[in-house]
Amino acid sequence: MLIGELAQQAGTSTRTLRYYEQHGLVRARRSTNGYRVYDETELPVVRKIRTLLDDGFDLDDIRPFVTCLRAGNSSGDGCPDSVAVLRRKLDEVDDALTRLTALQTELRHRLAGAEPAWEFG
Repeated sequence: MLIGELAQQAGTSTRTLRYYEQHGLVRARRSTNGYRVYDETELPVVRKIRTLLDDGFDLDDIRPFVTCLRAGNSSGDGCPDSVAVLRRKLDEVDDALTRLTALQTELRHRLAGAEPAWEFG
């Protein structure tokens, strides 16, 4: 399929596909007239990339998932390198939640002890 077809089916832009290709995440071959031609197997790869980017992963984090998909894993999540990235990301999220929960507790404590200056009068 041509780049426009892949972009439409994946819900992205041709510019984005060229960006993914530049970073080695998406593969295209060139037709005799120089057009990018994508195999049908690139569609789930692009969808996975988009999902992972939406979830806060960066391009380097995404590489193991693409490799896993290309190896025949249906989701890209089941290979050891993908699992390692998922575990690391989960640790990052857990740490952020811990920090946010502590901040939430502190702010509630400060608000409970605050004397509202705007209530004078």
